[in-house]
Amino acid sequence: MKIEVNNLKKNFRNVEAVKNISFKIQKNQTMGLLGPNGCGKTTSIGMMLGLIKPTSGNILIDNKDINKSDKNFLLEKINFASPYVELPKKLTVRQNLEIYGRLYGVVNLIERIEEIVENLNINSYLDKKTGELSSGQKNRVSLAKSLINKPKLLFLDEPTASLDPDVGDFVRNYIEDYKKKNELTILLASHNMSEVERLCDNVIMMKEGKIVDRGTCKELIDKHGRGNLEDTFLKIARSKNEMA
Repeated sequence: MKIEVNNLKKNFRNVEAVKNISFKIQKNQTMGLLGPNGCGKTTSIGMMLGLIKPTSGNILIDNKDINKSDKNFLLEKINFASPYVELPKKLTVRQNLEIYGRLYGVVNLIERIEEIVENLNINSYLDKKTGELSSGQKNRVSLAKSLINKPKLLFLDEPTASLDPDVGDFVRNYIEDYKKKNELTILLASHNMSEVERLCDNVIMMKEGKIVDRGTCKELIDKHGRGNLEDTFLKIARSKNEMA
């Protein structure tokens, strides 16, 4: 699936959270969405998921306006994962996957759960309550939930936040391998710059609700004369007049 964002704005009373942003993500591309806390990333993702209504502008997914088309048809092909949005804590991992699988209308759900549980190595806590899991285990379960319907468009909001290096590397490896084997477009919001360099084809930099720069990781690093993406991010975040 491809996504096109045109002149998107969102105001919350007197606060302009997202200020006229536009970009495209081509089919099977991974786009990094970067910026300091409070820059509008989460609000932008919420609008792309159809959870927040834009003040103005539109969002096209495969040329269909998500605020005018049949959302159910589109949402069947979309999913989302974030460590900041917890699954129901009193349900077991298995129960969570079954419920979300039914909500997405997954065919052969039992087989799909068995497959993804095996792939993500979550068998040992499949029947534990989700609220009793460690942060690393919760992240794997959240990723399992986000892939339960084999989405064509996936939104990942800091999928490796708070993970130890080993588990974080496992998640990144899994995302890379999954994408090689499946048709999948990804929007990745992350503060881990090495993760972005590893996973993303292109990057959008946001600041104070605006897109202030964009390009491949290498293009941005070269443009700003820095040695890596983290130093480039810091330069853009601290600059007062940086604009795309």
